[in-house]
Amino acid sequence: MNEQPRDKRDEIGVATEPRGAPDELVKVARAQNQTEAEFLQGMLRAEGVPSMLRRAPGSDVPDFLAAGPRDVLVPAGAVQLAHDVLSPADLGPTEPGFVPSHVTRRALVSLLIGVALIAIAAWCITELFV
Repeated sequence: MNEQPRDKRDEIGVATEPRGAPDELVKVARAQNQTEAEFLQGMLRAEGVPSMLRRAPGSDVPDFLAAGPRDVLVPAGAVQLAHDVLSPADLGPTEPGFVPSHVTRRALVSLLIGVALIAIAAWCITELFV
């Protein structure tokens, strides 16, 4: 006897649920916005890990639909693989004088703010006493 497909998704071969995985979903990452979340989801999909996105609790901003943090969820059986896919690669030891760029930018911005405050203070002092 021929078994009939239950719906159109079964007919075209689209998996509606991960096969053999528990129903429980586990958060493996949090993205800052929809675009970043879709990027992470694409990385997982490339490795065969099914995932879904959920707007993070307390961040419902209907006027800005793509804004706000998102949770990336995977089936409980795929958590370890998802962590392996999303964790940064070990590139080995860095050079002794290496400073990450975000630290360098913060230091530069702090220095510029300090110089600006000193310049404003100097100008105020010269205006008061001259």
